[in-house]
Order: sequence, then structure tokens, then C-alpha cells
Amino acid sequence: MAVVTGGGAGIGRAAARRLAAEGWTVVVAGRTGATLEASCDRPGMHPVVADVTSDGSVAALFEAAGALGEVRLCLVNAGVPGPVAEFGDLAPAEFADTVAVNLTGAFRTAAAAFRAMRDQDPPGGRIIVNASIAAQVPRPRSAAYAASKAGLAGLTRVLALDGRAHGIAATRLDVGNAATGLLAGFGVAGADPAPGTRTPPGEEGPGALQPDGSHLVEPSFDVAEVARAVCYLAALPAEATVDQLTLTAAGMPFLGRG
Repeated sequence: MAVVTGGGAGIGRAAARRLAAEGWTVVVAGRTGATLEASCDRPGMHPVVADVTSDGSVAALFEAAGALGEVRLCLVNAGVPGPVAEFGDLAPAEFADTVAVNLTGAFRTAAAAFRAMRDQDPPGGRIIVNASIAAQVPRPRSAAYAASKAGLAGLTRVLALDGRAHGIAATRLDVGNAATGLLAGFGVAGADPAPGTRTPPGEEGPGALQPDGSHLVEPSFDVAEVARAVCYLAALPAEATVDQLTLTAAGMPFLGRG
């Protein structure tokens, strides 16, 4: 049994579908029933409306999952891009709203998965936390998103340490430029003209804002590759783990960003 949050679109939808295709029973969670129904298009997928900012909603999610079997996998994936604003102009309320979903919501989900895996017989399982390359190197004007994703780095490390006694493994998955709707919020996905097109600093144009003030149409890659990576992690034997995995579009400005 696997639980996937943020399953109404993007990485969550792709991962849930691939897990189901590989034989997992998958509880697919999200805030909107219609998008969840669209995601659950094959046998073994069970939509559950849930909000990761609510204790009661997350508890109900794992109660529904537990009724279907032992929870052996959880993809902690629900997230929002947050506001785009220069640091001094970022509203504290917008910062807090982003952290509430991306960090506190991830903690709430991972903690519920941890308890389910710890208390079942036999105990054990695997929790994959979908962070971002922003946890390593952020974009400009993305303080709320970057801070929330950097927080997931520490959260996942402690999750892995505390999980050892119970056979619970944890992986932080950092993805860069998978082609999803979330990526479009950063001016990357579906951009036209072709990747590599740059607008000079100080001028508006297509693509993502770079640290030098230019805009660059960055490369992206098929979200199906993220789903394949999730299934690789899910298939690992209990005695093996990947602590952290970075998966990016080839040629994107990541290693030298900043």
C-alpha cells in the first residue's frame, strides 16, 4: 500500500499512476475531488480528498489507507510555488501560507506515515519527501518557496534517523525542471521560443528570471522520469536506501546558478 499526496496533477499524478501500474495499491490524496478522479484512471488507485494543512484531514487520510492494507510507502509531495517577490516586498502572510503547505504540511504527512509504519506488524516502510533543487540552490525572488524546501532537507534527515529503529527508510528527492504546471509558475515549462533563448538583464521576456536579471528559457524534462525514479526507490529492498536523489533537466542552470 502506497500513499501519495498532491496526487491531482504533476509529479503526484504521474508517480501514483506508475506505482499502480507496477502493482501497488495507491491511495491518491489531494484537495480537489475532480482532479483526483481524473488521476485515478487505472485499477488499484483510490482517491481521497485531503488537505495537508489540517491535522484531522491527514489523520482521516491515513485511516482510509490503513483500511486497505499496510502502509509501506508514502510520497510526501503536496506543495505550492508560493509568491514571487523581491525579498523586502514579500508579505509575511504569504510566506507563512507557503510554509504551511510545503513544510508544515509535509511534516504532518510524514509524521502520520511514520506512525502508521511504526505501529503496523511487522513495522517498516519507506517515505519519499519531494523537496526541490531549491533546497540546494534557490531562484531569485523565491524566499518562501526556497525556505520551505530547504526545511525539508533537515526534516528528511531526522526522519531517516528516527526511522532506523522501526525499519523506516527516508529519501529526499530534489527535482529540477520536470515539466509540470508548478514549473510553469517559474516561467519555465511550455516556454516559447526554444530552450536557451535569453533576454538581456533588465528586459522582460519569456523564461525564468536569472540572478543577473536576465530571463532564460530553461530546458525541462518529462515528468514521467520522476515517476520512474519514485518507483525505483519504492522497489529497493529494506536493507538498502538512497538518502538523497537529485534529478534535473540536462543543461539547466543549476550547478552554476547564482
